[in-house]
Amino acid sequence: MYLVLIAIVVVVLGTVIARYQYVARHEPEVQSTVTEPRWVRWTLTGIALTFMLLFLLLPLVAVFVEALRKGWDTYVAALTEPDAWSAIKLTLITALIAVPLNLVFGVAAAWAIAKFEFKGKALLTSLVDLPFSVSPVVAGLTYVLLFGANGWFGAWLEAHNLKVIFAVPGIVLATVFVTFPFIARELIPLMQAQGNDEEQAAIVLGASGWQTFWRVTLPNIKWGLLYGVILCNARAMGEFGAVSVVSGSIRGQTNTIPLHVEILYADFQSSAAFAVASLLALLALVTLVLKSIAEWRAEKEHKEAASLPPERPRDDSAATA
Repeated sequence: MYLVLIAIVVVVLGTVIARYQYVARHEPEVQSTVTEPRWVRWTLTGIALTFMLLFLLLPLVAVFVEALRKGWDTYVAALTEPDAWSAIKLTLITALIAVPLNLVFGVAAAWAIAKFEFKGKALLTSLVDLPFSVSPVVAGLTYVLLFGANGWFGAWLEAHNLKVIFAVPGIVLATVFVTFPFIARELIPLMQAQGNDEEQAAIVLGASGWQTFWRVTLPNIKWGLLYGVILCNARAMGEFGAVSVVSGSIRGQTNTIPLHVEILYADFQSSAAFAVASLLALLALVTLVLKSIAEWRAEKEHKEAASLPPERPRDDSAATA
């Protein structure tokens, strides 16, 4: 158990230290403009580190301590129990459906907003941000209003023997709604900063729209896209509010990992609840590592591109001679 806890601390601290060392090694030296006394800076840094320790790292460690309190066998049994395994499978299925859908929508929306001017652009941008301003519970209730037994389309769905609410389709719809801003919001500022020069040059040279996207746009946004996919997947697997409304929390059928944790804790099965919750904590650690790698690779490629000398114009007269 202690080896696992030490590994968690090492992963978190190692990621932070590696990130700091990379920035310190590659950032250009600039004259410091900090005018505060040294003791003020150290005090603020200490407060920030203490806050991170108490409210971020300590709860993460506590999850694994409680999960492994009764031993490894109890931990494994809690994860391999049929209801827990069903919740894990449903969570993975939901993420495997929701993330690719949001990937397609996010790239399309970001490309349209960042690269083109059209009527309704401001409205599309507002719609992208809508899930950030709407409570997930309200989003779930909206789907119940639309597709529930007494909803607008409930009679039609029942007549055709289709079930959305309290079934997998409802869980997927709620998850897609809650998570679809993440990829688009990562790509929009990136695409806007890059501008349209390279795409326009490709089109002038005869490239089609798809060729321009695959060979020019996509390579320029690949690390930002990966970053958005990582965040989208983490939110999809950890979503609770919207899913709890549309799923019905039926054990072994419509429970995702967060819902299963809540049910176990309500039944006073704290060790099993923390064991299942540790899967989400591990997901958070993996997300942190992948996020840092994506940021590091993106910064590395940006610095390498900036350090290249400008291309010299061709001397056509010399070439013809």
